[in-house]
Amino acid sequence: MRFFTTVLTVAALAVTAAAVSAEEYNDGLSTAYYQKLKGKKVAFVPITMGFDLTQGWYAAMKRQADELGYEIIVRDPNWSIDAGAQALSQLIDEKPDILIFHAIDMQAYNKLIKKAVDAGINVIQINLKSPNNGDAYVGGDWYRSSAMEADELIRHCSTEHGKNGKVAILQGVPTGPANQIGQMAIQDKLKGRKDITIVADQAADWDATKAHNVAATILKQHPDLCGFIGNWDNQDVGAAAAIKESGLQGKVVVVTHGGGQQQAGCDNIANGNFTSYVKWDVRGQARDLNDTIKMLLQTKPKPGSAPFALYTPLEVLTKDNLRPNSCWTLDEIKAGG
Repeated sequence: MRFFTTVLTVAALAVTAAAVSAEEYNDGLSTAYYQKLKGKKVAFVPITMGFDLTQGWYAAMKRQADELGYEIIVRDPNWSIDAGAQALSQLIDEKPDILIFHAIDMQAYNKLIKKAVDAGINVIQINLKSPNNGDAYVGGDWYRSSAMEADELIRHCSTEHGKNGKVAILQGVPTGPANQIGQMAIQDKLKGRKDITIVADQAADWDATKAHNVAATILKQHPDLCGFIGNWDNQDVGAAAAIKESGLQGKVVVVTHGGGQQQAGCDNIANGNFTSYVKWDVRGQARDLNDTIKMLLQTKPKPGSAPFALYTPLEVLTKDNLRPNSCWTLDEIKAGG
């Protein structure tokens, strides 16, 4: 009888221990953290999914969403403002918890941001910002980035540094936020300088082929050009190709900026295509974007009530300071880097 009682007691203790171990530990925040994220919906409308920046952000967002149990919805307008506006309008009707805007144009989505906020949806803008703040901006400070580019151009090309001062500006899409704000910084930096002469200022619309053609024409008109200042690495490889075809690599500099993807960024610095490169690292942006998603899903502020920004730290890369980990690959971000 005593043996039977002992067996029952041990069995009861085992059941109690199993019940305790099955309960998830709560440090006062952890249980609510997972509960508030699980089952939520986050929608993302990029410019296009067809290039390194959006692929990097999405890889990081998808990894986190899978880990924490919420859903990422992507609608790809493939460079079309109209298709992007339509996708955003449809998503607003579907009411995700968070809607992430990637604005190809300064004004195109401005009213839609207000519409989303009014519908009770928290809004994040990634790397390209409209005048309407929404809830959060994560991305580059385009004024500072382009000002740093201009400083590099002056260092490489001004008459004060022993060069002829002749430079050309390659704009991106003229109505794009990065371009509009960046051009203000470049003009502010170069205005009134007698040691720099702007011999050409043309748009390449973030297109490498157009940048190549524009740069080739400028080089024919100004074979003694000192350098180009561009608006994005994926575009400005076209200018670098035109320089190489003209036999001027090493004589004509290219100053540009980008998200630090290995092939678009560091490889082009190493091979001499880019002379100076202002990097806003997508790895850091992806981490900040994921952190912003988690903060908004947990706190659920009234949409538009307390906007904040996480501006990406900037770094100037040249051959002299290039490191093995200066740039990233998509596989690295997918693996959690």
